[in-house]
Amino acid sequence: VKECTDLVRDVKDATANMANVASAVFHALRAARGTNGTNWVGFYVVRPDSSSEYGSKLVLGPFHGLPAVVNIDFSKGVCGAAARTRETVLVPDVHAFPGHIACDSASNSEIVVPVFNGAGQLMAVFDLDCPIVRGFDEHDQHGLEQIASLVGQGSDWAPSSASAASSMKLAL
Repeated sequence: VKECTDLVRDVKDATANMANVASAVFHALRAARGTNGTNWVGFYVVRPDSSSEYGSKLVLGPFHGLPAVVNIDFSKGVCGAAARTRETVLVPDVHAFPGHIACDSASNSEIVVPVFNGAGQLMAVFDLDCPIVRGFDEHDQHGLEQIASLVGQGSDWAPSSASAASSMKLAL
């Protein structure tokens, strides 16, 4: 948690914070537990989706691991369950979770933590996969929830300045 606190302390850009945190957590888990520590760490960001019954979907954000599913509906998988319920979902065995989305066939357990901004709005989910069954526990959950809070409350979730600059250029 301390390393992630140091990484996001003076940085407001949400994408930069998610990228650095995903990398730091991936490498910290592997340093502490070897290759069984994790095989995927990343974020899915909430985006509007008028075709979804929830009005939003999750879109792949910064991550560390193998390529992943890009769009996840709130009704699908562990990530969707965490977004839908706004609660952490700890899955000791993904093969026992109905509707699990298998991005990496080596994954056997998963934890997904919702990420809220300072106003309590769901902005993203923090997703971690592990190649062993029961790879994450309540101790991990507590630390990951602290990290998700750091990213959520410490980041500026406004639309990127690149989009604004692009719009300005078109207007000129």
